[in-house]
Amino acid sequence: MGLLSIIRKIKEKEKELRILVLGLDNAGKTTIMKRLNGEPIDTVSPTLGFNITTLAFDTFKVNFWDVGGQRTIRPYWRNYFEQTDGIIWVVDSTDRERMGDCEKELHGLLKEERLAGASLLVFANKQDMKGALDERDICVSLDLDSLKTHHWSIKACSAVTGENLLDGLQWLVEDIARNVYLFS
Repeated sequence: MGLLSIIRKIKEKEKELRILVLGLDNAGKTTIMKRLNGEPIDTVSPTLGFNITTLAFDTFKVNFWDVGGQRTIRPYWRNYFEQTDGIIWVVDSTDRERMGDCEKELHGLLKEERLAGASLLVFANKQDMKGALDERDICVSLDLDSLKTHHWSIKACSAVTGENLLDGLQWLVEDIARNVYLFS
């Protein structure tokens, strides 16, 4: 029995997923997590380390690791890569000036060996704000069509209204389940 088979069998018993929530500072990562968890979003401050949120979703226990996105924290992201099943990359759709930085950070992240095979959900956040780039514009800005190493999807969303958050999460959990868990 190969190592991958053993890992799959162990994971099948656990039905537990590990999702990293990353993106540049002020993209809305923590607000999205608070909204998904039913917490108030009126008092969100920058994440200086990380927050862990655990939610039951379908038949899975999903552990979200929301890690701060400030430039000084980004080098520490690699400390959280082990056993990651999926990545939620949050983009501030109104921050046109930093789309280049956002693309560079995302593509650098996806080259990491420990994230090989992780499914990628891009949340194009802040769609409720005037001037927000749409899904297609963000897809082009982040050069998502060039990604061949990861399954990915992009969802326009709003952490404030909750629009498309559950749809995105549904896609991510189903994609991970198809790739990691054995169903008989």
